[in-house]
Amino acid sequence: MLVAKILGINLNLKKTNVHDPVEQEALRKLNPQATIPTLVDNGHVVWESYAIVTYLVEKYAKDDTLYPKDPKVRSVVNQRLFFDIGTLYKNLIAVIMLVMKKEQPSDEQMEKLKKAIDLLEGFLTERSYAAADHLTVADICLLGTVTGLNWLKHDLEPYPHIRAWVSRVTAEIPEYADFKKELDEATKAYIASRK
Repeated sequence: MLVAKILGINLNLKKTNVHDPVEQEALRKLNPQATIPTLVDNGHVVWESYAIVTYLVEKYAKDDTLYPKDPKVRSVVNQRLFFDIGTLYKNLIAVIMLVMKKEQPSDEQMEKLKKAIDLLEGFLTERSYAAADHLTVADICLLGTVTGLNWLKHDLEPYPHIRAWVSRVTAEIPEYADFKKELDEATKAYIASRK
């Protein structure tokens, strides 16, 4: 959704309850994994967030700033995307799922999450953005994960580079404050419905 905002694309959003068998079956007809998000663009179906992000940029961006074509720069963008989904997000979601089940994460799980956050802090000491000297899709995707730390009330005070980066990135996303407010309200409603 953030990439679409940056690109000026108006999405026709359809909320789907993946726990509802009827809605899940309808989604499965488009996407055999029945996961969200799923994008349908003039009959072309794409799922998995990062696949959607890169598709939107490659198809609709006016230039390659968000997903640079230079192989060396793109390799760093891709590395950060893979780091996010395979390390940072993976460890964050494992902890969030336990918290939602009212279970206590183990010290080992919290240490894995801390190490992943430490890695991101290290990346951001090398440059002002996650993968290049400007905003890329890596920043936008990582931002989603980092803001997920708020759900855990995770203290980012020891991470000055991450905090500065969040401010820098959110300032470049049109109407980010409104988006974040809507997301926070939806998250609270979802959590309340699961209790």
